[in-house]
Amino acid sequence: MSQERTGFLPIETNWFDRLFISVVLWVALSLFWLRFLEPLGLSIWIGVAISVVLAAIIIRRG
Repeated sequence: MSQERTGFLPIETNWFDRLFISVVLWVALSLFWLRFLEPLGLSIWIGVAISVVLAAIIIRRG
């Protein structure tokens, strides 16, 4: 009797799907950061760190 693991994503995914979603999220966040937040003086590296944390959460628990 196998129990399926369910994550917080509303679709059935494997690790590669979650990796792809994380990369798309990273690109979107980077573009948002460069357009709106970097002109205010915030470094892009903060956005990259946020993206890495979100990617780890999505890949691990998504």
